[in-house]
Amino acid sequence: MVESPPSARIPEHLLGRSFGEAGLGAVREELVASAGLCRAQLARRLCTRLGWRTVGGALSLMSARVALLRLERAGWIALPPPRNGNGNRRPVAADRVDGPAAVPLPACAAQLPGLAVHPVAHARDSALYHALMARYHYLGCVPLAGAQMRYLVGWAGGWLGALSFGAAAWQVRDRDRFIGWDHARRRAGLHRIVNNGRFLLLPWVRCRGLASKVLALSLRRLARDFAQRYGYRPVLVESFVQEGRFAGTCYRAANWQHVGWTQGRGKLGQWHEPRQPRKAIWLYALHPRFRDLLGGEEPGR
Repeated sequence: MVESPPSARIPEHLLGRSFGEAGLGAVREELVASAGLCRAQLARRLCTRLGWRTVGGALSLMSARVALLRLERAGWIALPPPRNGNGNRRPVAADRVDGPAAVPLPACAAQLPGLAVHPVAHARDSALYHALMARYHYLGCVPLAGAQMRYLVGWAGGWLGALSFGAAAWQVRDRDRFIGWDHARRRAGLHRIVNNGRFLLLPWVRCRGLASKVLALSLRRLARDFAQRYGYRPVLVESFVQEGRFAGTCYRAANWQHVGWTQGRGKLGQWHEPRQPRKAIWLYALHPRFRDLLGGEEPGR
């Protein structure tokens, strides 16, 4: 049994789901009962026991695996050694993937022929996405939890970058205040918000208006792509932009709305003291009645 970290609190919510002492106890019991099984099998047992399922009814296996990794890294549990040997800590083998070469670009995005965002749908696309993030994004490449869409950004002359959308943060004070949520309504509606967790244009790409254009192209198809893959449409998109590193100019240019700031507690908000840099909260409505669909109320009403 792993000793609990003396200064840490058991997270009350994990990846948008109730957790707490009961959840941690269930995980530890499954670790004992599943001795000899691999991590994937453990994740499946945990989903079945805790009722972790997607909106479409499938087991939330990726979310469970990410949750297990986070618990291990926080010191709450010890997982069996990974059978593939990488432990999900080693960077993706970026050196095995040929990255795009730098090519001359037009001065502005309107002059880029064939500019489009392409869903990651095949193993080779996924390898390229991971390699680009591992090489060039300042946060590196980490697995996304829950429902997600990843895109490669391309034009007639090659690849320009990548971006992804995944599970929303569990609790963000200024976002929730903007929506008009209480705790129960947030629990019911959170899956209909997606988080723009990664946005990368390659370091040598210099093209005026490209970032905001890419955001617009991705948002134009995001709800439809989610519906085709998961059976429901998100109605709001969030992104957190680190203060001092980025100004959020492309989000403003793409008609996102700045609604406040994070408190520096990380995506899950499970610790009660600042642990990360403060970030600006940007939101984009995919549906004009997003508050009604999320069960929120207009502020001041």
